[in-house]
Amino acid sequence: MLDLITKYSAKLIADRSAVPGKIAFAARDDVLVSAGDPGLAILAQDILSAGNSLAIVAAQPALPWSDFLVRRSSPEENLIIPRDTETRTFLHDIPFLRREELEKENVAGINRVMAKRKGIIVEGVGIIAVGALTVEQAYINYSSVFHAVFVKYLQDILHDGFCLPGEAEAFLDFRENWLRPLSAEGLAFRTGPLDDPADILAEIATVGRFTVERGLVDSFFGNISATSGNTIYISQTAASLDELAGCIDPVPSDDSSTAGITASSELLAHRRIYEGSDARVILHGHPKFAVVMSMMCEEENCPVTDCWRDCPKVRFLGNVPVVAGEIGAGGLAKRVPPVIAGPGKALVYGHGLFTIGRRDFEEAFRAMVEVENWCRDEYFRRLKARYISAG
Repeated sequence: MLDLITKYSAKLIADRSAVPGKIAFAARDDVLVSAGDPGLAILAQDILSAGNSLAIVAAQPALPWSDFLVRRSSPEENLIIPRDTETRTFLHDIPFLRREELEKENVAGINRVMAKRKGIIVEGVGIIAVGALTVEQAYINYSSVFHAVFVKYLQDILHDGFCLPGEAEAFLDFRENWLRPLSAEGLAFRTGPLDDPADILAEIATVGRFTVERGLVDSFFGNISATSGNTIYISQTAASLDELAGCIDPVPSDDSSTAGITASSELLAHRRIYEGSDARVILHGHPKFAVVMSMMCEEENCPVTDCWRDCPKVRFLGNVPVVAGEIGAGGLAKRVPPVIAGPGKALVYGHGLFTIGRRDFEEAFRAMVEVENWCRDEYFRRLKARYISAG
């Protein structure tokens, strides 16, 4: 159990989603065990002792957005409701506990707020997430909250500007010091076409790791596939893209195998993309700025309320089409394939980016990097234009 705690603590540091030295896990083994920052470890143990879960992670996020979102909320609010797909599907909303509430209720208040959710924000402490059955689940839920908070805060800043003391300074530090240049340089890809099953499996695992290491996907979200002959090789549902060895399913196009049962929930979308294009590989990630910008619609007086699901239009960010669509066998399999063949890339509202490679993964990976960099630049361009026009 301590080895797992060490592993997922290291992942939080590698993801740059938590402050090194301000991370703690507690977990049930034969006895209750914990590791990490002493104060946070005691807190995690106390929370775990009062519940039925297997693991708890408590950590200070690497960015102060969670506390800022709490402080930007009205006094009667106790939830943050991001609109990205990860939140809507897996978190629903993110409850928070204000600093003064924590002082009054302590662990009881945290357990009250966490009772029906996978992760919460505690002002002045950080993000606390639960793993019902595994330590990995606690890590995944922390990562999901961090991703959702990142996307929500950047949306709010672009829409409302800075409202609190210290926000503008923290945002400048984020832009100049936390963000890193994003590129595909230094990565080695197999040249295509990829036909040998062993080569395909090895390359999918390698590119999955690249996708995580370059920050193009969080947690276990995203999926990756390649096609050869009558078989689609696709990452399994809920598989971490940086640990895909043994988690890639070969799915025959005639469904003569049951492998599709454990395949990614986006299998049908991948299959339709292959049928409607000359793609040989598909990469799907959740790069943060692309997710933010996919939800920046400027349509006025639009009657559509559930934009992520019901919008019938194809918008464009630069040369990238943006469509609505439910995950799984729903809208994505209908909306993405018709628009991706030409440009080789497509964004889904609040969900993430699909890119294709017509020979190998290098094309798909470089396209994902290119789109995320474009969205990053466009975000800051719009932010600058907003302040110039406001000033």
